[in-house]
Amino acid sequence: MTSWRQALAAYRQPRLLAILLMGFSSGLPLPLTVGTLSFWLAQSGVSRTAIGLFALIGIPYNFKFVWSPLIDRLPLPLLTRALGRRRSWALVIQALLAAAILLLGFSDPAQAPLQTAFAAVIVAFLSASQDIVVDAYRIELLQPEEQGAGAAATQWGYRFGLLAASAGALYAAAFGGWHFAYAVMALLMGVGMVTVWFTPEPAAPGLAPAKGDTLGARVLAWLEGAVVAPLADFFGRPFWFAILLFIVLYKFGDALAGVMANPLYVALKFTEGEVASISKIFGVFATLAGVALGGLVVARIGLFASLLVCGVLQTLANLMYAALALAGHDLTMLTLSIAVENVTGGMGSAAFVAYLSRLCTVDFTATQYALLSSLAAVGRTVLSASGGWLADRVDWVPFFAIATLAGLPGLLVLLLLRNRTFSRTS
Repeated sequence: MTSWRQALAAYRQPRLLAILLMGFSSGLPLPLTVGTLSFWLAQSGVSRTAIGLFALIGIPYNFKFVWSPLIDRLPLPLLTRALGRRRSWALVIQALLAAAILLLGFSDPAQAPLQTAFAAVIVAFLSASQDIVVDAYRIELLQPEEQGAGAAATQWGYRFGLLAASAGALYAAAFGGWHFAYAVMALLMGVGMVTVWFTPEPAAPGLAPAKGDTLGARVLAWLEGAVVAPLADFFGRPFWFAILLFIVLYKFGDALAGVMANPLYVALKFTEGEVASISKIFGVFATLAGVALGGLVVARIGLFASLLVCGVLQTLANLMYAALALAGHDLTMLTLSIAVENVTGGMGSAAFVAYLSRLCTVDFTATQYALLSSLAAVGRTVLSASGGWLADRVDWVPFFAIATLAGLPGLLVLLLLRNRTFSRTS
């Protein structure tokens, strides 16, 4: 078993800074189509049921594996030769993403909710595409034994991105309105672009050109290497269906509770400043503490044990939302519930990302990780979309009790996978 000192040593790698900043760029767009957007929608008088349905905007995260082979293998004219396949795709996507965020900010959810939804879908699609590149970048930069620290670093950056696009956006909206807030978020996409520009292209296996006498034959050969081979590699593993089921369910309870967190704060009459200071700023630092602790736990006790311990804790933490609903407008209770939920959620996220990274074969990093992370997003989007409908019918306390129970199936599947897909050292 690895010592705590050895586990901490992984965090001293300089390249983790680049991974952290790329994580920031990945985390920034998500609240702008989920949490921050739901606060904006609630203020605009949109119903809770409709707000819950807005979670479906995140569906591109579920299907990014469909176009991941293109991003993984298809060169961009001129840019790929000059910058490399990861850097060229990242810079193009990030520039488009900044423009899409600006477009979303200039929509009006009260008067034209469909226009807002359309712009949000564009942001989600480009954000999911950016994740394909950034995730592959991270995995290819690190050694297998560094994936736990890399997962923690990317989650740290990711949470700083969430902080900027949640608390930062709320403060900016209070200062200059929602159009101004989203314009500031578009500018912050420059952090990711600068990071990619100054980070070397990661070493990757050489990709043989598609061979064939005709264009059709070359296209088929390309599809074989870019699509069929990575999928065949994964689906040829034992217990692959149980692995996929676990990936879908592990964060489901956490996501179901989280999609209704901001509407709960609005219902309890917490102000923008209170939510920004406690839920967003303090909450993000609580999550960062949990992520760092989760990365250490992975290195110290291995993947299976860390997934189990962190999963149990993040599931039970959903009960804190029920306690907050009973307490009402109580800043102390809000702080306590945010602390518990975010620390445990951060621990679970670090262990989960390390697990997904460990599942990828280096020859097919982007496509396989896109597939796995797409499935992981199912709980946050498709399954959690019913959260608003459920909260409307059972009220807050029963709703969060149900959300707690929703975390149990994933833990049961994890127990079934023990001694089947986890080695003694993981």
